[in-house]
Amino acid sequence: MTEKQQHHTSYDADVIVVGAGPVGLTLALDLARRGLAVRVLERDRGTFEGSRAKGVQPRTLEVFDDLGVIDAARASGGAYPPMGLHIGPFTKSWQMQRPAPAPAAATPYPEILLLPQYATTALLHRAAVEHGAVIEFGTPVERCVQDGDAATVRTADGRPLRARYVVGADGGSSLVRKSIGAAFEGTTDEADRMIIADARIDGLSRDRWHVWPRTGGRSTAACPLPSGDLFQLMIPLRPDEPVDLSEEALAALLRRRAGRSLRLHGPTWASVFRPNIRLASRYRRGRLLICGDAAHVHTPAGAQGLNTGVQDAYNLGWKLQQVLAGAPDSLLDSYEGERRPVAAKVLGRSTELYAGLKRPAVRALSRGDDERQLGLSYFGGPLAPLAGQVTDALRPGDRAPDAPAPDGARLFGLYRGPHFTALAFGHRAAEALAALPWPTTGAALHRHVLLKTVTARTPDEEALLSAYGITTDTLVLVRPDGYIGHVLRPDAAAAPGHGLLDALQRLAPPRHTV
Repeated sequence: MTEKQQHHTSYDADVIVVGAGPVGLTLALDLARRGLAVRVLERDRGTFEGSRAKGVQPRTLEVFDDLGVIDAARASGGAYPPMGLHIGPFTKSWQMQRPAPAPAAATPYPEILLLPQYATTALLHRAAVEHGAVIEFGTPVERCVQDGDAATVRTADGRPLRARYVVGADGGSSLVRKSIGAAFEGTTDEADRMIIADARIDGLSRDRWHVWPRTGGRSTAACPLPSGDLFQLMIPLRPDEPVDLSEEALAALLRRRAGRSLRLHGPTWASVFRPNIRLASRYRRGRLLICGDAAHVHTPAGAQGLNTGVQDAYNLGWKLQQVLAGAPDSLLDSYEGERRPVAAKVLGRSTELYAGLKRPAVRALSRGDDERQLGLSYFGGPLAPLAGQVTDALRPGDRAPDAPAPDGARLFGLYRGPHFTALAFGHRAAEALAALPWPTTGAALHRHVLLKTVTARTPDEEALLSAYGITTDTLVLVRPDGYIGHVLRPDAAAAPGHGLLDALQRLAPPRHTV
């Protein structure tokens, strides 16, 4: 047991996370880098070995940047290949992903990254362990209860483990969700099944995502995976078709569906997928919370499920830290208030895209800005009321874009880490920033005077002011998850009960001026 896990003898951890998939590991990494004692319990004996969720969207890449794993992700991943639609003797080349803008000041990662789930899981696992998270594989959880002081899980080997909070990232059949008593509303089409497998395929080029179209959503596809010689194979099954995941059966099925002489061999993983479209009725009860597939499950279309789950964890991590440090318990309620509407919207888009797979029109398969998730906002939610002040470009709850900062830095570099960030534009805002009170516990506040005047003199200053819509002296508070927490004009900063101090009462522990 590490030193920080011994901080309180009545708890085995500050937070127990059930499930060591990408979502649970993202949360564990975020909590561990915040200095919290986190313990992850995973029923399987190791990290996931399949490629299943293979698309990492631009907003998730920004999360990975903050968590310090972006270089590893890009080294293991690659660009999405163009589609190759095989129609008889002809092949039509086509780019499924609509071109994104080139990397720019506000968006350094504009394109989706092709990264197999096994690689995502491995890099998050490595980083979480390096930051001190304790991860136990082969440890099923059989019971989860809570009282006023703690949540307790009981493992299959009979151990009771106590924590301040338990978070379920334990998939669609989540035990933690059932312990919360949340309904899992939606549908599962048992007749709609698909084999997904990772294997080598001789006779198939690796320069495109191969598709053999069939009507009714029965197209077979093989996508080359980066950093190796594997393909992810997707073969829809008829409702009455038997399932055989052996190498011989998969090879024969591919030959029948692809209509050519291909040799499948060396499968490393295979599974049968059924599209679920479900959303939990609630994300929290007391000291029990859920995220990722435990809270919402999607069709595979549009690469939305893993990305939405990772961003659940990213939203929840800093809020757990703040509440553990003494912030109001209601801050944890804002997790559901912000993330559940996002999941509902993403479920709708994912379902729409999946329905498009059953139509022959190529345009129904296109992916674009909606899937990149850069435009998702919490504006109008529990921490970003509609009455809040705005700039010409941003509102509270919007994603804080990247931009050049003084001295050759970038804003994402200033945001990187578990802290809040306050930006001052103009000399009056700089004075207000210096006088801004902040609690001595919980996440720290990093203060930066970006510009002493709001008149641009260089192209970088113009880009910065434009990205943030600054036209007058302004203070901007950026949350630890990279969203705008508050916008404040300095002439209001001294007013009793002004908006920022009200915001602090929701975001932070009781205030002690530093």
